[in-house]
Order: sequence, then C-alpha cells, then structure tokens
Amino acid sequence: MIEIREAAIKFIEDHARDAFPEECCGFLLGHLGERKGVNEAHRAKNVAPEDRAHRYVIDPLELLRVDDEARTTGLDLVGIYHSHPDHPAVPSEFDRSRATPWYSYLIVSIVEREPREIAAWRFDESKKRFEREELLRSHEAADSRKPRKPSKH
Repeated sequence: MIEIREAAIKFIEDHARDAFPEECCGFLLGHLGERKGVNEAHRAKNVAPEDRAHRYVIDPLELLRVDDEARTTGLDLVGIYHSHPDHPAVPSEFDRSRATPWYSYLIVSIVEREPREIAAWRFDESKKRFEREELLRSHEAADSRKPRKPSKH
C-alpha cells in the first residue's frame, strides 16, 4: 500500500495538464516503511529524445540530485510518477522495460487535459511484470516511521 497526500496528487494532475499532449514525469518524496507515504511530488524534465506523447525519460543526474536533496531533508525517494495522455493508467511495455523493483510508479491517465484515473504500481522482478499497488489518498502528512535525521554529505 502507498499513502499519498491529496496535495501531491493535485500537483501531479496539474503537471499532467501542463505537459499534455506529452507525458509528464516526476518524483514521489516521502517515507519508506511498513506503509509507504508520499508527502510531496517534484517535477522532472522529460528528456525523451522522441515520441514524448508515449514515453518519458528522466535524466539520471536529475534523479540522483533529487534523491540527495530529499535525504538532506529527511525524506526518501519513494517512486516516480508520469502521465499517459489519452491512454489508461496502466504501465506500457516501455514502462516495464525501464522499471526497477524498489520504486512505486504512479500513473495518471489524462484525456483532453483532464485527469481521468490515477493508479499505483510496483514492478515484480521475479515475474517481470507490474502489479497494482493499493493507493490511499490522505489529507494528512504521510509518515510511516519516526523522522530521521538528515544525512550529512
């Protein structure tokens, strides 16, 4: 299960509207633990060299930077979000080919600039496929563990 603040969902939906008809992408920041929690979402730049209406690519250096910044504030990089313009909130073969089992993947389906569905997924490495993850919307800050001290670099 993954718990996501409504404010983060609204942020992601707004990003999907802004990027339409291309896919948007970004980061889910919060806490890992018995129940994963997402407090914040941060935009990433879709650097896919072509066909951005059907795929996204995040610069690995941007991912590392966001992960480092999150750790300095006591947060974890919980996962990645992206949109599917005019398609269901179901992972594509391209998504599967780039997935890792340690992240949650949030997909928002957007049709005519309006969000239609949002779904969370985890990649099962042993089965080489995505499995749907229960998504809990929350108005409270998601915190599944004791706050940790920011890491020192």
